[in-house]
Amino acid sequence: MIPACLSDDFILCPEREDISAEFTRLLTAAQEGGATIAECLMIARQLKRGDEQSWHREWKKLARANRHRAEAAFAEGHLVTAQRNWLRAMNYYGAAAMPLDPADERRWVAVLAMQECARRFLTARGPAGEVVTIPWIEGHALQGYFLPAPAANGRAPTVICIGEPGHRKEEFLVKLAPHARERGFAMLALDLLGDQRDDYANTLLQRRDLEGSIGSVMDYLELRGDVDFDRVAIVADGWGSSFVARAVLQEPRLAAAVCDGGLWDLHERSFLASRFAMSDLSIVPVPHAPLMASSAECPVLITIGEDGWLKADRARQIVQTSRLGSSDVVLKVFTAAETGAAQAHADNPSLANEYIFDWLESQLGAAGKRI
Repeated sequence: MIPACLSDDFILCPEREDISAEFTRLLTAAQEGGATIAECLMIARQLKRGDEQSWHREWKKLARANRHRAEAAFAEGHLVTAQRNWLRAMNYYGAAAMPLDPADERRWVAVLAMQECARRFLTARGPAGEVVTIPWIEGHALQGYFLPAPAANGRAPTVICIGEPGHRKEEFLVKLAPHARERGFAMLALDLLGDQRDDYANTLLQRRDLEGSIGSVMDYLELRGDVDFDRVAIVADGWGSSFVARAVLQEPRLAAAVCDGGLWDLHERSFLASRFAMSDLSIVPVPHAPLMASSAECPVLITIGEDGWLKADRARQIVQTSRLGSSDVVLKVFTAAETGAAQAHADNPSLANEYIFDWLESQLGAAGKRI
């Protein structure tokens, strides 16, 4: 929802829920340095009612201003200020691209600018991050940003951060990287798109083996000399991370996982079963084995908001009635009273990520300490 402080003079496209959600994301990103509230409110005042193009135009203009500040600060040796401005510019370019059609050339231009800001941020960071390419399927490779642990001396516990098909990895540099760094973790931010345009997500969604990407990522990390391969965890950002849940079943090398645990798969299967005659199970689509109906070899954390798509009571029921096997599955529900209750914790991702990374620290152990 658009904050109540915004007057009718600059309502952000009330007929476009996606734009309202994006504005909320930008405001919450301010908590982690991915925006400033003052800049967000300034843009809100400048948007023109009835002119949907003004959203793209104004955020791109603000992104350029932050990018120029970053370049100037970097030239003068002010690396911290350069990093902060590149992160904001990256986030604002992402906002500018969001409402445009995937085939719109302006969207691709904004994505390329966003990625360039991310690369510049990595070079200014200490220790510097790097862009990595990970072979996956024929003709298509994964692309990621590897951020070494702050100590950068020896092997460190490492967290893989990945979203759904179509989700880009740059957001993780704002949303998740600070939590990993503060706990001494290395982080690999990934997306499935690689170097493809956004409309490639349609091709990805037709694949039934997305979980195989995680095996390729683990193969890559196993070869790195700065990764403690006994302490590698994965965080599936956002909702609907069932492909990661399936990967957890197939990947014994993971030490911990944060994902939906196959909740959505189980919910859909239960719903369909209730709609069709149970005597003819052949007409009920059965997804790949969900995590909670099988046995994972690592502890799993599932976090949801009580105001999300899947209601908390239903999630608790699924967890309680599923055959957990030997897997250690923990469900954390964020309530409206504490915030973080929206879908994918969009109203307060910082609160949810603090909980998630504290849990990861308890599973992986503090940096520099083997468990």
